[in-house]
Amino acid sequence: MTKSRLVVLGGGESGVGTALLGKAKGYDVFVSDKGKIKEKYKAVLINNEIDWEDENHTVSKILNADVVMKSPGIPDKVDLVKQIRKAGITVVSEIEFASKYTDATIVGITGSNGKTTTATLTHYLLKDELNVGLAGNIGDSFAKQVLEDDFENYVLEISSFQLDDIIDFKPHIAVLTNITPDHLDRYDYKFENYIESKFRIAMNQTKVDYLIYDADDEVIVNHLKNNPVQSILLPFSLEKTIENGAYLDKENIKITINNNQIIMPTSNLTLEGKHNVKNAMAASTVAHLLKIRKQTIRESLESFQGVEHRLEQVLKINKVQYINDSKATNVNATYYALESMGAPTVWIVGGVDKGNNYQELFSFVNEKVKAIICLGVDNEKLLSTFGNMVDVIVETQFMSEAVKIAYKLAETGDNVLLSPACASFDLFENYEDRGRQFKDAVRNL
Repeated sequence: MTKSRLVVLGGGESGVGTALLGKAKGYDVFVSDKGKIKEKYKAVLINNEIDWEDENHTVSKILNADVVMKSPGIPDKVDLVKQIRKAGITVVSEIEFASKYTDATIVGITGSNGKTTTATLTHYLLKDELNVGLAGNIGDSFAKQVLEDDFENYVLEISSFQLDDIIDFKPHIAVLTNITPDHLDRYDYKFENYIESKFRIAMNQTKVDYLIYDADDEVIVNHLKNNPVQSILLPFSLEKTIENGAYLDKENIKITINNNQIIMPTSNLTLEGKHNVKNAMAASTVAHLLKIRKQTIRESLESFQGVEHRLEQVLKINKVQYINDSKATNVNATYYALESMGAPTVWIVGGVDKGNNYQELFSFVNEKVKAIICLGVDNEKLLSTFGNMVDVIVETQFMSEAVKIAYKLAETGDNVLLSPACASFDLFENYEDRGRQFKDAVRNL
């Protein structure tokens, strides 16, 4: 009997993890990457005798696949993907492929913003009492963990791109942190297409599964009104009283599930900002559902230190605080960052614009931003949008120079905030690379 053929497009973390799992499950595996595969991943493929190529796609070796796992970074509009679909070959994402080989309880977390913090915090709340892995858009590949560790539970941070290629994937608990315009270049510049993509996280759920969502988010609430889901709904809110779910009562978070309540003071949260109260609500609701002790939830919320590249306080130099928010790759994420600034701010912004509308930032820029440094290949839109709002606006294509300019502009008590509101690919490998370069430049001052 001939083996089923698995072709993996993309030789990064998720691609190589899928290749390893596929080989272990008896597939004939081929990995193809149009770019250069990193040496560490090449070594793994060679070691495991998995056929691969990079800097090229050999179409004949791809179109004979039974199933293709494509990296989330590859858009559907690429010719090769169109050919694969036209040939009737099933295309899946890593989470779809790997979930078939585990019986674990899956918590799937998506949203335009806050998903990394919420996923990391959820894992932190669960790890002392449950056997749990953290994967998806974060850390080691889900497929690799299913192969090597197969935890009893997984917390998965899931992007819309990963959800686009699911078929049967079904998390027992789904979390939707919020939906704001993002990645519209991948969705024909139609916000409704992006909304549909996010809601795919609940599409296979049944009446024994849960959807935890932000009840203050009009986009989510309106979509649920017009497109009811099967799942049990557990909303969270800063503004409304919630009977089943989580809400803010004065300074306390109250979470009720089936008449079982937990109350936690927000004053003890290590994470600052209203958006982080919501992230804490979502994560704690998951923990409460999975029967984590109330004391463990409280203690974990009080000791959690946050996520790298998300409002990360780097250093104070001459009484100026430098803050790394490189993970803010869209306007809404930067909104939360500027909202949380309590001092005059030198703002470093820019990168690959994804169809951004900067209007919602205007009030914060007028109120809190003293100078803007545009860090990107094309800064025209930023210069024309914010040029009249601040006294100083400059542009550069080097992180080291951006930080030196900020150092000259900032005075005692100010903040220097890197919160780009854009993707990083014009000047950096990814947002992590951008954040690390910022931190290195600050330390070199």
